[in-house]
Amino acid sequence: MTATPVGLPKASERHRVTPPAGMPQYDDMPRFDVDKVRGHFPILDREVNGHRLVYLDSGNTSQKPRQVLEALREHFELHNGNVARSVHTLGTEATAAYEGARAKVATFIGATSPDEVVFTKNSTEAINLVAYSFLNASLGKGGDPHVGGADQSRFRLGPGDEIVISEMEHHSNIVPWQLLCERTGATLRWFGITDEGRLDESNVDELITERTKLVSIVLVSNILGTANATTRIHDRAREVGSLFMLDASQAVPHRPMDVVGYDVDFIAFTGHKMCAPTGIGVLWGRRELLEAMPPFLGGGSMIETVEMTGSTFAGPPMRFEAGTPPIAEAVGLGAAVDYLSAIGMGAIAWHEKELTTYALDALQTVPGLRIFGPRVPVGRAGTISFDLAGIHPHDVGQVLDAEGVQVRVGHHCARPTCVRFGVAAMTRASLYLYNTTDEIDALVRGLERVRGVFA
Repeated sequence: MTATPVGLPKASERHRVTPPAGMPQYDDMPRFDVDKVRGHFPILDREVNGHRLVYLDSGNTSQKPRQVLEALREHFELHNGNVARSVHTLGTEATAAYEGARAKVATFIGATSPDEVVFTKNSTEAINLVAYSFLNASLGKGGDPHVGGADQSRFRLGPGDEIVISEMEHHSNIVPWQLLCERTGATLRWFGITDEGRLDESNVDELITERTKLVSIVLVSNILGTANATTRIHDRAREVGSLFMLDASQAVPHRPMDVVGYDVDFIAFTGHKMCAPTGIGVLWGRRELLEAMPPFLGGGSMIETVEMTGSTFAGPPMRFEAGTPPIAEAVGLGAAVDYLSAIGMGAIAWHEKELTTYALDALQTVPGLRIFGPRVPVGRAGTISFDLAGIHPHDVGQVLDAEGVQVRVGHHCARPTCVRFGVAAMTRASLYLYNTTDEIDALVRGLERVRGVFA
C-alpha cells in the first residue's frame, strides 16, 4: 500500500457515499475484488519512466483484459472468415460469432431484439449514421418501397425545423448536427451549462418546441463527468413529438443500461471505452425507426436486389452495415460484454462511485487546483477535469507522465465546454473498474510534484 498524501485523511476516515433511498445500504452494495480484476489486465503490470503504471485515462480508451485478448486471438487463429456470404465452415463460424456478439450487446443494453443493434466503427459514426439518414430523407434519397411502407417523414428537415443539443457535448454530437442544419436549412439550438457543471434546463419549454425534430444530448459528459438527468428533457421532447437520442459513450461502460427504461429512440456508444477493441461501436435504434431510415453507406451486404437501373435495400441492421464489417472487433466486443457482465455492472458502478468520492476529496487538498463540473459524487461519474493555477495542462501531463501517471490533457473534443469555463484546456483523470485509491494517491503526489517543478 502506498502512503496517504500529507493532509489527506485515511480511506477509512473519508466520506462514504450514501445510497439513495430504496437502495441497499453501504455494506450490502455489490462488490468485486479489484486486485483480482487488475490481474486480468496485463498492461497494468508494466512500468512507465521507472514507475509502476497508473492509468487514469479510461475515458479516452480503456485497457483490455486477457479474456478479450484471448477471444481475439482464438478468432483469428481458428475462425477467421468473412460473414454473411459464405457457406463454408469458417464463414459459418465467423457469422455465428458476429451475430452472437450482436445478441450479447442487445441483452447488455436491454434491447428488445438484436435487430435493433447496428454495428459501426465507433460512436461518432453511429451519430453520423443518424445525421446522414436525416439528410438523405430530407433530399428524398434512399427511399425503399420494399421495406414495409416505412414513413420517412420524421426524418425530413427543412427551414423552420430545429435540432436541440447542449453546450456540454463531445464534438461528435455537435459537428454532425451543424453540418446537417447547414445542408437542410434547419436551425441548431442548445442547452447551456450552469456554473456547477450541470445542464441548464431553465428554458426547456422554450428550447424544445413543436419545431424540434430531434433532441440529442450526452448521458454522461466526457469532460465534466456530469451524469445528466434526462427525465425533464425527455418528457418535453415526447410532448412535442420530437425524436430523442442519447450519446451514451461514457455511460454504457460504467453503469447498467436499459434502453427500454430510458424510453429513447437512439443511443450511441463505442467499444474501446468498455474493454473491447478499437474500431467497433454501436447504434441502437427503435426497430420502426431503423426501418424508416435511408441507408448511410452503399455497397455489398446492405442490399436486397441490385439492377443497373436501381437497387433495393435489406432491412435493419444489415442496411446500415455495408461492406465487410469489423468482424474480429465485434467478437472482441462480445467478449468484453461477457467480461463486464460477469463482474456485474452494478458492482462496477458502485466501485467507481467510491473512487470518485475519494478522488474529489483528495484533489481538493491540492493548492491552486480547480475542479470543473460537480464537486460532489451525486449525479456525476468518475471523469474529473481540473486546472492547476498558472500551469498549462500540457506541462501537468508531461510531469505526471514522468511519474508514471497517465492522464489526458487538452480540450477533450469538447471545446465549447472549455470556452464556457474560460479555459483553453483541462487536465482529465478518468476512472474505471481496475483503478484503486492508491492510484488516486499517486495522482495527488504527482500533482504536488508538478507544483514543485513550476513553483
